[in-house]
This record gives sequence, C-alpha cells and structure tokens, in this order.
Amino acid sequence: MTTLAAANPYLQGNFAPINTEITTDTLEVIGELPPELSGMFVRNGPNPQRNPIGQYHWFDGDGMLHGVQLNHGKATYKNRYVRTKGWNIEHEAGKAIWTGMLEPPQLDNPHGISKNTANTALVWHNKQLLALWEGGAPHHISIPDLETIGEYTYNDKLVSAFTAHPKVDPVTGEMMFFGYGFRPPYLQYGIVSAQGELLSTVPIEIPMAVMMHDFAITENYSIFMDLPLTFSVERMQRGEPMLMFEKDRPSRFGIIPRHGDNSNIRWFECPSCYVFHTLNAYEAGDEVVLIACRMNSTNVLISNHTYSDPLEGIPFLHRWRFNLSTGRVTEEQLDDVPGEFPRVNENLLGRKTQYGYAGKIVYSQNPLFEGVIKYDFEKGTSQTHEFGKNRHGGESVFVPSPNATAEDAGWLMTFVYDENSQRSELLVINAEDMTSEPIARVIIPQRVPYGFHGTWISY
Repeated sequence: MTTLAAANPYLQGNFAPINTEITTDTLEVIGELPPELSGMFVRNGPNPQRNPIGQYHWFDGDGMLHGVQLNHGKATYKNRYVRTKGWNIEHEAGKAIWTGMLEPPQLDNPHGISKNTANTALVWHNKQLLALWEGGAPHHISIPDLETIGEYTYNDKLVSAFTAHPKVDPVTGEMMFFGYGFRPPYLQYGIVSAQGELLSTVPIEIPMAVMMHDFAITENYSIFMDLPLTFSVERMQRGEPMLMFEKDRPSRFGIIPRHGDNSNIRWFECPSCYVFHTLNAYEAGDEVVLIACRMNSTNVLISNHTYSDPLEGIPFLHRWRFNLSTGRVTEEQLDDVPGEFPRVNENLLGRKTQYGYAGKIVYSQNPLFEGVIKYDFEKGTSQTHEFGKNRHGGESVFVPSPNATAEDAGWLMTFVYDENSQRSELLVINAEDMTSEPIARVIIPQRVPYGFHGTWISY
C-alpha cells in the first residue's frame, strides 16, 4: 500500500492496517491483572485486506477483531478478520472490488454497490457476539476463537439495516436497534427479546434520509436523532455531494415509548448540530435527559473540505432535557475539553448514572485519544487518566468488578499504541483511581491499529 499510504493519513502510522492473524500464548504483563477478571476484551476496527481503490477513508476498511483473554491473572491475544461475503470475494479475487465512501457509488458493480465491512462495533446479547456495521446485517462471531459464523438475520426476520449501536436493557434483557436507509421508510425501529427473538420492526417517519449513527434508551423510551447530515440522490445527480451537513436545517430528537410506533413518537426541535455517539439517557420526572457528544457540524465524509467553523467537527459533552409535559427542551455544554466514544457502566444503561467516561481528544492530522476522562455528573467534576507522551489510545470500555456495589467499582480497558516503542498494549485502569498508573499493561505481540468500538464478555 506504499503509493496510497504516502498520500493518505489513514494508511500511515498506527492507522495503517496489519496483514497477519495470530494466536498467542501467555503475554507479558506489567503490573498485575486482578485475579477476579475472567473474560475477553474484544475491539472492532477497520483493516483493509487489499490495496484500496481510489480515495480511502478510515470507515472503509474490512472489520478486524482484536481480542485479549484474561483469566487468573494471565492474558492471551488473537486477532481475526470478520470474514464477510465481501471479504471472501476480495480475498478470492486477490484485489479490492469495492471503492470506499469518498468515491462515487459503483452502480455497475456485479457484486453490489456496497460491501458490509462489519468493522464498527460489537454487541454481546443472548450469549452471542455480533460484529456490527450500520449499513447491513450483523455478523455472528464465535467466542473465544473470534471466527466468523456468518450473517445473522434473526431467522430472516431482519428487514432493515442494523445500527452499529444497539442498546441492551440491563434489567429486561431486551435489545433495541434501528436501521436507516436511502428510500422510505428512512428509519425503522426494532426490538429483540432477551431470548434473541426479533419481536417487531416499525417504520418511523422522518422527512428525508439522514446518517443516524447512534441513539439512546431509557427505562421506558427510545430516543432517535434526526440530524441534518443528509443523503440526497438528487444532489448527487447535480454533481454535488450525496452526503452533506445542512447547517440551516434544525436538529430533531424523537422520543418514542419503547414498544410504541410512529403514532406516538414526540419530536423536539433544537439548533442544528451533529451527534455521533450518546453516553446515556434516563428519565427524571416529566423529563427525558440525554447526554451525548455534540458537534456544531460535521463533514467527516466529505473529501477536500475546507472548515469554515473553527469548532466544526469537534465534539463536546452536552446534556439535553426534554420535558414531555410542556414540550420544552434545554441544551447545555458539560465540558470544554473535546471528548468522544463515551461509555457508562452498562449495568445502569438507560438509568441515571453518577459517572460517565469519554476519550480525551487531541487533534493533529487525525483525531487521536490522549487519555480517558471520568465525569462525575453529581459533583460536576471530572478526572483524566493521561496515556503519556506519544501514547494514544481508543475507546475505553468500563468493566464492572464482580459483585460490586459502587457504580464505578471496576476497570477501564483500552488499547494504546506507544509511538516511542512502536508497540501496542492493553491498559487496565482502576476506574475508582483515575489519576494513578494503570494497574496492568498487557503487552500485545503485534501492532493493534487504531479502531472503533469494543466490548467486554465475562466468562
């Protein structure tokens, strides 16, 4: 990938893909892994197996899973591609067949316009691990070997795309998801039972196709975000970008009873903005409260774009309050430090939490995480664990301590790349003592490229 890499930052440094799949024995651990930690940390991310065609965007790469198994203070590592249909076709062809998101659609591609890369996130539900990509079906992954079983369509009941960020209710076990599309219905909302049965899919009316990356749930509601990052075939036919942020359009937040439909969704209008990721949502009296990382605008998938707003594309943690009785909505910024990839203790997802976590962003040629921020929403304070000079990480997943009673009793896990030593580590940070050194650093025997979202699976 030498020629393309010279011109593309997403093919250089620790964004560059690796081409080996390995399985290791016991890894070196600096510090001490908690003996009660038993399970597997798995992270998904883009890793093109073939030399990309044309302009390559970070979102385009084939999904690769990196997994670290922890048991009795020992650690092992393995990484595997998600072997999607597209991966298999390109593997057999020995070359890339599909272009990426920055190129015009391949309307004449005999294998289809787009490839499900399964590269974005993971969800553990009904004792099954699914690798996710919001443009298509999930892929079922076996644990702990990380081999791909195949597309998972809920006995062919799945009729829409499947978000990369489904939400699992920790009390009922239900999993809520949505799918967006380019043709009506532009949005569909689905529920999977705790036993893994797809119970319902209902269309939700929105004015036009939008990129809706995430949503949120509370104990009784789901919250959708109709934000002005829009898709338009007509625009594309005029030679303009198919995907564009329309800053003159308002943002709309739709609140629907969990088992409701389009007839009982409530829409709240807010100033134009974009949200890639939500931290959590909960109910407080007549209000539904949403906490998420808000940007003034975004052009993340527009090539050769000149930023007109100095804060464009920079996310800050915000809180919205939607009053279901009066229709009033308020919006407030919670931090002036850029942050993204927010997480909570998922044993409390959809309920009010005292704590939340987000990656602390530093902007160079590409956005990188230089630490992880812990927010105390009751005190209105925060603490930051810094990764160190020339050390950058990814999303930090909260792993609750077994039998814990305190909300923050547990650990934060993330892969970090040390540019000084050019090696990757899995950090295990004590979530109750953020400013101390990691309690354990698991040395990974090969580089782990920067990626997207991960999960923890307890054994």
